[in-house]
Amino acid sequence: MKQRVSALLREKFGREVVLEKPRDRSFGHFATPIAFSLAKELKQSPMKIADELASSFEDSNVFGKVDSVKGYLNFRLSEDFLSEYAAWALQNPHEFAKGEKKEKILLEFVSANPTGPLHIGHARGAVYGDTLYRLAKHLGYDITAEYYVNDAGNQIDLLGLSIQLYGRENILKESVEYPQSYYRGEYLAPLALEAVEKFGIEILSDESRQKELAIWAKDGVMEIIKRDLGATNIFFDTFVYESSLYDDWERVMAKMGEGIYKKDDKIFIASSQKGDDSDRVVVREDGRPTYLAGDIVYHNQKFERGYDHYINIWGADHHGYIARVKAAVEFLGYDSSKLEVQLSQMVSLLKDGEPYKMSKRAGNVILMNDIVEEIGADALRFIFASKKSDTALEFDLAEFKKQDSSNPIFYIQYAHARIKTLLLKSDLSEEEIMAATLKNLDEAADILMFDALLLPEIVEDAFATRQVQKLPEYLKSLAASLHKFYYDCRIIGTEDEAKLLKLLMIVGLSLKTGLSLMGIAAKDYMSKEEE
Repeated sequence: MKQRVSALLREKFGREVVLEKPRDRSFGHFATPIAFSLAKELKQSPMKIADELASSFEDSNVFGKVDSVKGYLNFRLSEDFLSEYAAWALQNPHEFAKGEKKEKILLEFVSANPTGPLHIGHARGAVYGDTLYRLAKHLGYDITAEYYVNDAGNQIDLLGLSIQLYGRENILKESVEYPQSYYRGEYLAPLALEAVEKFGIEILSDESRQKELAIWAKDGVMEIIKRDLGATNIFFDTFVYESSLYDDWERVMAKMGEGIYKKDDKIFIASSQKGDDSDRVVVREDGRPTYLAGDIVYHNQKFERGYDHYINIWGADHHGYIARVKAAVEFLGYDSSKLEVQLSQMVSLLKDGEPYKMSKRAGNVILMNDIVEEIGADALRFIFASKKSDTALEFDLAEFKKQDSSNPIFYIQYAHARIKTLLLKSDLSEEEIMAATLKNLDEAADILMFDALLLPEIVEDAFATRQVQKLPEYLKSLAASLHKFYYDCRIIGTEDEAKLLKLLMIVGLSLKTGLSLMGIAAKDYMSKEEE
């Protein structure tokens, strides 16, 4: 709706027009302060300009009423426009809130090392990234979800050592002296047993085979990661493995030209020339590339694939890493403004008001899968999408296990189920309901319908600003409006039953579509549903 109104006003005034929602809903559906911006140009008062502009809309079939109020233009959409739009949405539910964007986007997120299961920090970035992906897909973008597998370097070698340590203590029953750095957790048990079955018992004691063991085990860990993501309804289009990139190292370094130099037997990237705090090492004295080197080759490969825009979602601890990667992109000859980095903050977890205790089986982290098992994937997704990704998030598991209005995901699902229950209770057929007119609604019904039809604007705004929390905020607000309308207005058995049920079908469509864009299936029935 907003896009249609914006387009009409842009065509009428020959310029972009700011549209706002009036605080007082009785003023109309939209308002614009355009008269104030025209006042200086026309050398007239905003009030006079607004009065003249308002009178020029008399023949519009989109607007039922256009008023001038203290220099603002207030627009009320016509009943014909709203009812026709609502009818179209109900007849084309899979097209509702969709767009036709032409941009091609590569979205990289999660990209956790394949050395252990995902923890709740990874989960936040995973949910944020997948929600962005779903929004973009719905809006028509050609978007690819990619996981960059960091399967090279010391952290992978440490996986082989950790499996050997676990196997020696728990399978060979040896007394083991653990080093300062190693991985721990129950996930090592099946890996150790499978390693013995594949390689023989000697694999647990032969230090020279640690790397071989690690290279084999990382694929098993990736299967654990994919399983945990899949349980949360998160899937990727492509996986790129860091270990596959280094064959291209020499070519990419040559491409960097004067962007790299040698000093003290190390190779540096001259990232300070591009805004970084200092130059960074990309090859150590012993010839081993650093983590940054892999990222440089990876980003060259990304840009060579020819996307229009690149979005990376990184943990907040990678903030200082942005400048050096963007510097590399510039030295490679690409436009670094096409690379966008969104940061995801860590999560603090409570249970009944107390810090959540880490399970012994998880090692020293709170596993994503533990939380999914406790509160469900829907609640996890809703929580992690409900606050701006670059701000700290603290939540109490107990709140999301409650089956009442204090639990937002329950509250929204209850609204959708309530609508389905009313439709089942009605003696009217779907054809009779769909044939009803949505004209002559009272103010409360008019506001509810308008709010339900706002979903396309919310989807567009949530993706454009990268603030996916705007979607759950909208769904909570729409659910609250539905519940209030239900309690304030009798529906079944009234003269307007068909009309009101059609209105509720529109609300249900927005709730269902919005939830699906969060990776959550709407429920048609809830055990505590009481009508």
